[in-house]
Amino acid sequence: MIYPAIDKLLTKVGSKYLLVRVAARRSKDMLETKHYQMEQEKYKCKKNIGRALEEVMEDLIHIK
Repeated sequence: MIYPAIDKLLTKVGSKYLLVRVAARRSKDMLETKHYQMEQEKYKCKKNIGRALEEVMEDLIHIK
């Protein structure tokens, strides 16, 4: 099972396309700046793309 679930993420974001764009941009930012919004131990995913999706799920990323 993939965490976080796509159904729950789509309640936070309007479309799959927007979700992919936001997660990709945030993942790239994490790679470049090494800045994470949660403590490293709280993430369930090891990769930045999964961590970006977790941040979306936790409402740490606000989408306009």
